[in-house]
Amino acid sequence: MQFQFRKMAQSDQPIEFHQTLDSGFVKSGRNDILSASPLHADVKAKYRVDQAVDVNGTLKLDLQMACARCLRPVDLHLDVAIQEEIRHGAEPENVAEEDDAVYVNSDTVDLQPYLEEAALMDLPASVLCKDDCKGLCPTCGVNLNEQDCDCDNRPIDPRLAGLKDFFK
Repeated sequence: MQFQFRKMAQSDQPIEFHQTLDSGFVKSGRNDILSASPLHADVKAKYRVDQAVDVNGTLKLDLQMACARCLRPVDLHLDVAIQEEIRHGAEPENVAEEDDAVYVNSDTVDLQPYLEEAALMDLPASVLCKDDCKGLCPTCGVNLNEQDCDCDNRPIDPRLAGLKDFFK
């Protein structure tokens, strides 16, 4: 998924990319992501007269993540809208804070790292199988959504925690 500034400046037609990318980057460093489908990218790059390219499109990704409370698998579908402005040349020293443009010195630009970053930024930090998920018992590990347990999980006043085993 590459384009060249020089070729885009000579053409008034946008370049369209419809590709499927490996989603291995999604699971990197995340133990809660059980599986991920390939990333489907539908992206259009259009040259502007001010040596900038507007990149717009959508990314689609299907994931299976573990519930943050009970570890049950949860299926997710992500539709990520991508909007990037890529400028040719070095980044100016006094760039405005609200300027979100990406500055690239080379003539050839590979879009894949920007698409991967957009997908990662849209991933949820955690998911729940349902809003009222009870989670796992911290003592015996039983899934409290499926059955109750007889464990005593009342919070202990930390000032009296030392007396807990006094009569044993």
